[in-house]
Amino acid sequence: MLIHPSHDACAQTWPTPWHQSGFFHQYHHDGITRQIYINHKQSNKPCLLLIHGFPTSCYDWKPMWLTLAKHFHLITLDLLGYGLSDKPSNVDYSFSLQANIIEDVLKHQGIKEFHILAHDYGDTVAQELLARHGQLGNNGVFNIKSTILLNGGLFPETTRPIFTQKILLSPVGFLVAKLFSFKKFIANFNHICYQKIPVADLAIHWQLIQHNQGIDVIHKVIQYIRERQINRQRWVNALQQYPQPLRLINGICDPVSGQDTLMRFEQLIEQADTIALLETGHYPQIENPHAVLVHCMNFWRQHKMIKFAEVEP
Repeated sequence: MLIHPSHDACAQTWPTPWHQSGFFHQYHHDGITRQIYINHKQSNKPCLLLIHGFPTSCYDWKPMWLTLAKHFHLITLDLLGYGLSDKPSNVDYSFSLQANIIEDVLKHQGIKEFHILAHDYGDTVAQELLARHGQLGNNGVFNIKSTILLNGGLFPETTRPIFTQKILLSPVGFLVAKLFSFKKFIANFNHICYQKIPVADLAIHWQLIQHNQGIDVIHKVIQYIRERQINRQRWVNALQQYPQPLRLINGICDPVSGQDTLMRFEQLIEQADTIALLETGHYPQIENPHAVLVHCMNFWRQHKMIKFAEVEP
């Protein structure tokens, strides 16, 4: 389709049916057109926007996709610098830019009301969207009906980047990135996830990271860690002032944003709605997708957002 597979562990399964079903959106900015990969499942049901984390892509949502599609009009995308989307070297990969891209995608799809399910880096993109549109009637462009967040750096003071992230942030980050390998990628995933992810699945994620010379810009993308510190108050305020239903589902065995992040959420968010997932690390939607689905569905049912049957076992 769009990628010529390399001779690695995922070559035999590439491209996946997931990627064959997607399409590209053209995002125009400063006289340049960027290609943004979109996957969606259209229906007349309420819209659910899924926002992925670092350093992976919207393929993260595949384990939950078919079940969610029974109850939602789904839309997700590879953010700029991720997955199949463009990965330019001359861009400031800010959360503001990523939110602008999402807004452009939603406008072109004719979507004005939606729910959010986000993870990791996507949590902060969601916080930026909430800062812009979370208050009812603030500008009349979008109505974010509810928000569910999975493990992510919501609060810089409780987020602990792993060693690889720290060195990517350093002045020699661009050199360090060139030393990355699939073996190191697996080691990092094994460190942040409590449940081991099959190597075949990790190979597909690695292929997507490498696509479009992604390794060459990963040190630029990861500057988001500093941006979270600078804009902490704006994005914490967005959560505190959000009037619609909000839930945090957190794998508490996550060494990056686990138990401490959940506790900080409960301290800072009035009447905080939190779910602690045992024996689950940084990627709940991949490690423990059924549990995430159950707690998401219960949340939407509780707030009468949609009607549906129980999640299938």
